[in-house]
Formats: sequence, structure tokens, C-alpha cells
Amino acid sequence: MPKQLIECVPNFSEGRDMSIIKQITDEIERVEGVKLLDVDPGKATNRTVVTFVGEPEPVVQAAFLAIKKAAELIDMRQHKGEHPRMGATDVCPLIPISNITMEETVEWAHKLGEMAGKELGIPLYMYESAAGKPEWKNLATIRAGEYEALPEKLEKPEWKPDYGPARFNARAGATAIGARDFLIAYNVNLNTTSVRRANSVAFDVREQGRVKREGGKVNGPIVKNAKGEALREPGACKGVKAIGWFIEEYGVAQISMNITNVKETPLHVAFEACRKSANERGMRVTGSELVGLVPLKVMLDAGHYFLRQQQRSLGASEEEVIKIAVKSLGLDELTPFDPKKKIIEYQLREDTPTPLLDMNLRAFANETASESVAPGGGSIAAYVGALGAALGTMVANLSSHRRVWDHRWEEFSEWAEKGQQLKDALLRLVDEDTRAFNRIIEAVRLPKGTEAEKAAREHAMQEATKYATEVPFQSMELSLQSFELAKAMATEGNPNSASDAGVGALCARAAVHGALLNVQINAKGLKDQSFARGITEKAEKMGRDADQLEQEVLEIVRKKVAG
Repeated sequence: MPKQLIECVPNFSEGRDMSIIKQITDEIERVEGVKLLDVDPGKATNRTVVTFVGEPEPVVQAAFLAIKKAAELIDMRQHKGEHPRMGATDVCPLIPISNITMEETVEWAHKLGEMAGKELGIPLYMYESAAGKPEWKNLATIRAGEYEALPEKLEKPEWKPDYGPARFNARAGATAIGARDFLIAYNVNLNTTSVRRANSVAFDVREQGRVKREGGKVNGPIVKNAKGEALREPGACKGVKAIGWFIEEYGVAQISMNITNVKETPLHVAFEACRKSANERGMRVTGSELVGLVPLKVMLDAGHYFLRQQQRSLGASEEEVIKIAVKSLGLDELTPFDPKKKIIEYQLREDTPTPLLDMNLRAFANETASESVAPGGGSIAAYVGALGAALGTMVANLSSHRRVWDHRWEEFSEWAEKGQQLKDALLRLVDEDTRAFNRIIEAVRLPKGTEAEKAAREHAMQEATKYATEVPFQSMELSLQSFELAKAMATEGNPNSASDAGVGALCARAAVHGALLNVQINAKGLKDQSFARGITEKAEKMGRDADQLEQEVLEIVRKKVAG
């Protein structure tokens, strides 16, 4: 059964003394099953955002220990910083990542609240999807007045916390625990030091907008409805909260945003809204920064947006698309932006190493030629297939950027995107084929003394062999798909690159037949004859299809070459 994964992003009211933060993160890391992804301190805000992920139970345990340690080490009576705050652990949201619903995540948030409430003596308020009251769904409502308002608020019955005592904890303050969708903390830099002007941009951008005034004048009377409530002019971006502030550390004003719904307002849309407002108000956006981590898709969407603005092919490599996003958003203006540290999926990939893909060409060839049985034909077939898809993608990109075909750039861009997807999928199978082989070796080495051990060993061997058959079968499917790209580029692509499309087809056929041999030899070791026969027959048909498709592409290429 797939693992349930949740992310926890506690914000601690300490961003200057890293020895304190280290003690807190040590508590998180000592919980087995939890991976610490990011620690992002801010001196001006005097606040650190920590991100970790894992299955729900260990994540909740790690969050509890972190809240406990923060209460011991951080004295809110001494705290000063630019960011709103009310406790040593200011907020502690849980976020569903995979194979878990929001409703289940809410249950875990309440388990954390109940545990911390019983043992830590800290007032705890539940917010967002875990809110006990509708009005507490919004964190800003709970945090109104910040730490300094807590003594008075806690004396009022309506401010009785969801968990913990209704008593002011002078040292630790109060904590908001929640369950929410993925939130992106994002700051946009301006070429001004004026907080008032930064706020004017923030009001233009945030969903809440600004209070409506008569005649649109800044100091005009507030327009109210029949109930006497102030009317508002909504901002440009849904699901965005924003304020302006000055960051002394950098010497610039920023629009500080929380993007609570990245589907409604992608990162690049928020950036462009800030840029448009700033320009209209005589200012300029100079860059931006991400606080904490961001999903890969957010960065790819941004990169593709800016490539589209330039009328460039979107079929660039993942690395190139991210580079375009970083440069276009100015994410490296204030501090270096390392995708390996800032993108969630890249952090998680560290748990699944790719030793073959990480090699250079000579090292890969040397490793293949060594006395080691892996990498073998399966990995090589996947890599040759990736090269075939890469060649087709190259022709698509060259065609997209051909000066006389400017009007066709989107057509070739779509082909290049398909090629990149095929290439990346095949590259993943290079190491996966070796991992599949290693699973067989691990199964062979299992103990076989007792009857139960023999049965367990045989079951493990069969499962591993089945997987070792399925992986090259996937390589065949993907390589076969790349013929469509090769044929289209041989027919419609840059005629000067027709031979490259032909070589791509040759690679694709070699990959299909190379992987076919692996399917056949591994299927022979399966006791499930129905599965073995079925997958072998499908694979052999793909081999025949590859032969035909290769000839079709080469016939087109030869005519182009003969000219």
C-alpha cells in the first residue's frame, strides 16, 4: 500500500541564533521516518521556517517535540521582528502531500493539538481546515494583536483555546496548529525603501484588496453598504494574502505574500501582478525570493510561462526550464537559489539515488564495461531509447527556432515537450533497471533454512523477477512512442536535421529490441505462465512494430538526404 505522506512547516520565532534552531531541528531529525527538507532563517523577521515530511504519526511526534523544545529555548518576552507572531512556535500547519485526504490530515492536526495541549501548557488554536470555529479559519484573525494582545484575549471566554490552558504563557506565547493546502511564502522585491508604496502594491495584488473610497481618492470617505460595512475593491489575485514591509537586511521594501491556492494564482501570475502594479506606480520589481520549499510543478509552470512570452520552445530540459524560471523571477537576486534544496521533489529524490545518471559519459561506459553484472543490457537499452527521444526533441527545438518558421514555433514546441517527457521517463529507467536486478540478488540471498523461509524467499524472487520483466517492458513502450516524434521531425522538421531524426529512429529500434531481450529472458524465470506469456507476446509485437516504423522513418530520411 502506498505510504501516506504529510508535510509539516512550523514557523519558529527565532531567526538569528542558529544554535537555538539547531537544537529544535535536532529534535525533529531524531524521529525515525521523518526527513528534514529545509531550514530557512530570516534575520529581519527573526523567524525560521522549517519543513519536514514523512508518514503522519512520526511527523506529528516530531512536531510535538519541536514545539516543546521551542517553548524551552525561545523567550517571547524578548522577541522582536518584522513578521507578525504570537508564540515561540508561531504556527504549525500539516499539509497533505500524497495518498492522504485533507479530512485525515485534519484528524492528525487535532491529535497534535490534543497531545501538546495536555503536556506543554501552551494555548493552542486550530486554524484553516482544522479550525474549530469558522472565524478561526483565517490565521490573521487568531493572530490579531500578536503576542502582546494575548494576556487580555485569554481572559475573554470567546478566546478560550481549542487545546491547552486559557492562561497566558509569558515565555512561549500561543501556537496555531492547522491543516491546509500547500502554501507558498513568496516575497517580491521593489526598488524602493517605502513601506507605504510597497503596501499600495500589496493591496492591488491581494485577494482582499483595499477599502473602497469615494471618487477613488486615497483619503476619500470610505464607501459603506446599507449595514454600515466598508466595501472593498478586490485585488488581482485570488488566494493571495499580501502586505508590504521593509527588510533592513537587504535594504529594500518587499511585497510579502502567502499564496494559499497556487492553482488559482500560480507563482508567475502573482509576480506579474506585482510587476504590473509597481510599474503603474512608478516603481520596478527587481527580483523575488521563496521562503521554504516549492513543488516542482510550480517552477516548471513559471519557466514555461516565460518561455512562452519569449515565443521559445517549451520543450527545453527540466533543468533549463527551472533556470529560466529562476532568472525571470529574479529568485537569485538576494541569495543564491539552489533547486536541489528549494524544490520538494528534488529533496525527496535524494532517498532514491541515481548513480548511473549522475556519472559522466566515460564513467558510465567504464562501469558498463567492468566485471560488474550491472548496469547491463536493460539499462543500456533505456539509455539508448532516451538518446533517440533526445534527438527527435533536438530537431523539434531547432525547427521551433528556425527564423523562417517563426509562425510555427508552437507546433514544434508541442513536439519538443512530448520528446522531453519521453526522454526523462526513459532516463529514470536507466537506474530503475539496475535496481530491479538488485532486487533479484537480494531475494536470492534471503535465508532458506526453514520451510517458511524457503516460501518467503521464493515469493520474493518471483516478485523481483516480475518487476525485472516489467521495467524493460516500460522501456519498450516509451521507445516505441518516440517513433511518432522521429517520423514527424523527419517529415516536417528542419530539413537540415533530417539525418538526426533518422538516427533517433535507429536508436529507438535498438532500444526496443534490446529491452525485448530482457523481457524474454526474465519472463522465462516466472512461474506465473499466464503473465509471462502475455507480456512476452506484447513485447514481441512491439519489436515487429519497431522494425516497420524504423523503415518508414528511414525511407523519409533517405529521400531528404538524397535531396
